[in-house]
Amino acid sequence: MLTRADLWSLEEYAERRPSFRADVLAHKKNRQILVGDHLLLLFEDQLTLKYQIQEMLRIEKVFEASGINDELEAYNPLIPNGDNWKCTLLIQYNDVDERKRRLAELIGVEDQIWMQVGETKRIYPITDEDMDRTTADKTSAVHFMRYQLSAEQIEAVKAGAAVTVGVDHLAFPCESVLLPENVRQSLLNDLG
Repeated sequence: MLTRADLWSLEEYAERRPSFRADVLAHKKNRQILVGDHLLLLFEDQLTLKYQIQEMLRIEKVFEASGINDELEAYNPLIPNGDNWKCTLLIQYNDVDERKRRLAELIGVEDQIWMQVGETKRIYPITDEDMDRTTADKTSAVHFMRYQLSAEQIEAVKAGAAVTVGVDHLAFPCESVLLPENVRQSLLNDLG
C-alpha cells in the first residue's frame, strides 16, 4: 500500500519526472498483454500506481493532504496483495463509430477474459469492484479487474507453469495468448 510518505512533492516530482517516467514505461512493457487485436490488459503494481498518482497530483496541481489522501484511497485498491493479479482492461478501437458499435456488442466481455496457470482451473476476473461500468446499452472502454489465485495456482506459477489468457465472449472470438516469459516473471513478483 502506498502512503503519503511514498510520494514526492510537486516540486520534487517535476525534477524526477523525466527519469521516473522512463523507468515506469520500461517497467510497463513487462506488464501488459494484448488479447486479440483490441483487448489490452495492463497489470498494475505499486510502481505503476505510484506513477499514476504522481501524474494525477501533477495535472490537478494537488498539494493539500486531503486531495493526496483521496488519490491514495482511489488507487491503493488496485495494488495486488500477494494472492492476486490486478489489471486495467482497455478496449481499444481507433475508429469512433467502430468503437461505439463494438462496445455495444461486447457487453460483459470484462467478465469473460480468463487466465489459466498451467493445467489448473481457469480464473475469471472479479471486475469493477468500485463501481459498475457497464450499462444495458454498452460496456465501458476501461475496466478494473482482479484475478484471485488459489494456493495451488500460486505454487504452479512459482514452479514455472505457463500462464495463458483467453476470451469466452461470443462477440470476440480470438486465440488464447501465452504470456511471454518477461510478463510471466513480472507477474510472479506480485505473488507473496
